[in-house]
Amino acid sequence: MITVHCTHFCIVLTPLLRPCMISPRPSTLLTMTDPFSPQWTCDGSATFFSAEFDELFHSEFGAAQEAEGKFVVPCELRRLAPTQDRIRLLDICYGLGYNSAAALAAIWAVNPACVVELVALDVEARPAQAAIAHHALAHYPAAIVAHLATLSTAHRVTTPQFTAQFHLGDARQTVQTVVRSHYQADAIFLDPFSPPKCPQLWTVEFLTQVAQCLAPTGILATYSCAAAVRAALQQAGLQIASSASVGRKAPGTIARWDGTNLPPLTPREQEHLATRAAVPYRDRTGTTPAATILAHRQQEQAHSPLEPSSQWKRRWFAPPASTGLTQISG
Repeated sequence: MITVHCTHFCIVLTPLLRPCMISPRPSTLLTMTDPFSPQWTCDGSATFFSAEFDELFHSEFGAAQEAEGKFVVPCELRRLAPTQDRIRLLDICYGLGYNSAAALAAIWAVNPACVVELVALDVEARPAQAAIAHHALAHYPAAIVAHLATLSTAHRVTTPQFTAQFHLGDARQTVQTVVRSHYQADAIFLDPFSPPKCPQLWTVEFLTQVAQCLAPTGILATYSCAAAVRAALQQAGLQIASSASVGRKAPGTIARWDGTNLPPLTPREQEHLATRAAVPYRDRTGTTPAATILAHRQQEQAHSPLEPSSQWKRRWFAPPASTGLTQISG
């Protein structure tokens, strides 16, 4: 039995396999027989491997830990829940459903009467359905799992306390439906696969549309601290800050319209945004293939007057210079 501790949060997980015995690339035979075979992360929660994107859906440090530390806590849902009778969530790249499950658990633990509206986007529902079939969300309250099980198959849930819609397809198109509905989210979970694997969901154009779905006092959270992602969020008009690191050294990113209460970026982070690493991904048509987006960004970086990120790395991560003195033990 494994207990995961996060701020004001504790879940107990009982993995079927020994935790941390996770392979980043399952065997071909395994992915052919079951493309969504559970792999246990270090906090005892299960994730899947995406053959299409050649990545795990979650960090190997913990799927449940990531949902809590990278999304629920940065979006301040426990602070928000007692003060509002309704909270609206936008879960981009819903995946297995961990972020939504963790958010519902956090909100209703603080304010059981709070009404929650959820809009979820993903290219397909199979990972969500497989998560239910493999009991990946079993450590969350049964009522929440039941709601999300219905959402994964019916793509809609309507109860007095919880309403949800699951929009399937390319998020670049489905987000336009959300924008047209004038949906204003108190919290947005931005959780695509990594920018090099899924650049189309980290572009200036896509994030500008996502920003239109953020309420004036809402918070957007993502696990990525990539300079290109942060620069795109800034170009979308948002103010940014770092969220706490969870299971690894790199922090995540939070974004709001009003940056008054956001902690400032460190000098190292500010300088990173002035390097070629901050050249954002672009997709002016909304239909550009991933490979083309990557190629165009590489060309723009090659001709950019910005400082090469290699120089920034040497400045901030170079080993300390030797003093030339020999330590004498005594």
